[in-house]
Amino acid sequence: MAKHDIFTIGIEEEYLLVNKETRSLSDSVEAQEAIINDITSSIDEDIGFATPEFLKSHVDLSTSISISIKELSIKLKKMRMAVACAADKYSLAPIAASTHPLANWKDLQHTDKERYNNLATDLQQVVKRLAICGMHVHVGVPNQEHRIDLLNQIAYFLPHMLALSTSSPFWSGQNSGLMSYRLAVFDELPRTGLPERFESWAEYQRHLKILEEAEIMTDSTKLWWDIRPHSSLPTLEMRIADI
Repeated sequence: MAKHDIFTIGIEEEYLLVNKETRSLSDSVEAQEAIINDITSSIDEDIGFATPEFLKSHVDLSTSISISIKELSIKLKKMRMAVACAADKYSLAPIAASTHPLANWKDLQHTDKERYNNLATDLQQVVKRLAICGMHVHVGVPNQEHRIDLLNQIAYFLPHMLALSTSSPFWSGQNSGLMSYRLAVFDELPRTGLPERFESWAEYQRHLKILEEAEIMTDSTKLWWDIRPHSSLPTLEMRIADI
């Protein structure tokens, strides 16, 4: 296989931060920021990095680019250890579940960042329900036309990926009756679900332009499909999996 044909891979994992004694969600932005700073200082940039998520009880971990599953696995283990150790300093722990079984979304506060403040203003009640976590898998596909071709093909497999990853049957203290209630919550947002079908990269770009000129969205980061071409990276980003 030629070097330019080798796929690269990276993963984002979102975690909920819970109080170790009560198991309730943390709502401390100070703890969130401190944990992210601790993670940043404890892992090298070639392993990955941490960022805040929409809620104060969230933290997002992203690996650096890997060229094999084995390499990616090593990075994920180091990052998971880093977030667990950092959270422990504040009597918190990360949990890898896409919904908290007992938390009430009405009681939670979003992170005070420009992007999240804008989302809260634009989408109001719908976005405030996003007390959910997911796993996003980025696969590097440098050729734009190949990226679109794979986008069309991979859509068929997304329900299988969801079935293999479900971890969110509970919502606000009740059994939802769904194995992935996270998806039900997320699909309340606009521009979610399975992607459109495109015949070329140019057609995809025209689609984005129409939505932006109509002021339906400001940029392609507001496409929240289950899989999408990333807005700034040459990757396909699979977003359907529960964490």
